[in-house]
Amino acid sequence: MHPAIMAIAVSTQLVSTQLLTPISDAIPKLNVEATCRGSVEADKAMGLALPQGFDKCMSDEHSARQQLDPIWASYSPAVRAQCEGEATVAGEASYVDLLTCLQMNDGSVTTSASALKGASRKKRAPN
Repeated sequence: MHPAIMAIAVSTQLVSTQLLTPISDAIPKLNVEATCRGSVEADKAMGLALPQGFDKCMSDEHSARQQLDPIWASYSPAVRAQCEGEATVAGEASYVDLLTCLQMNDGSVTTSASALKGASRKKRAPN
C-alpha cells in the first residue's frame, strides 16, 4: 500500500475510534497532588503574601471530589466531557475546576464550592 494512503487509513481509523469512545459514567481520576505542588510553587514564585499551602490545596480538591459524587451522573455526557477537558487543560488537573464548570452549566454555584481554591487556575484574591 502506498505510504500516503496508509497514513490516511490510519488517521481515519484513529479519528473514528476517538469519536466512538463513550464518556465514562465514573468521575475521572485526576492527579491533583501534582497540580497542588505546582500551584504552591507558583504562589511562592509570585511572592504572594498569603500563599495557599499544599495541605489546604489538597483539602479543597478532596472536598470538591466528594461534592462530585452525588451529582456527576446527573449531567449529560457532553457536559461532563466539556468540563473534564476544561479541568485538565495543559496537563493541570483540578476537581475544583471540574465542579465549578458543572455548576456553571446549570447555574447552581453553591457557597461551599465557591469558597474552594484547591489547584484551580481561577483563584480568587483574598478578601
